[in-house]
Amino acid sequence: QVQLVESGGGLVQAGGSLRLSCVVSGGTLSRYTMGWFRQAPGKAREIVGYINRNGGITYYADSVKGRFTISRDNNKNTVYLQMNSLKPEDTAVYYCAADRTFILSTTQSAYDYWGQGTQVTVSP
Repeated sequence: QVQLVESGGGLVQAGGSLRLSCVVSGGTLSRYTMGWFRQAPGKAREIVGYINRNGGITYYADSVKGRFTISRDNNKNTVYLQMNSLKPEDTAVYYCAADRTFILSTTQSAYDYWGQGTQVTVSP
């Protein structure tokens, strides 16, 4: 069975950095578009960004553009979210998701597999 497991979350001060990892098992990572989403307290889940199968195409939400970077290592079945210059408004549970289709999408419904999330808290 395909499983996604996020790690790397934690507490960091504003301006700091964190790197999240998502390890995919039970499937071949190179077959999936990989997305990162986040959900802040009291708010809807939103797209952070995505990366296509070979890593040549990335998308970032305006709120994180220039600060976050998505990368992938298909040989290690791992996708990463490097987060720099963190702000308190980045505080959220961050989710990794995999899309089996060729469609590049920012919507939750397009993704077939989801991790359980990892908490990122940014203090002022």
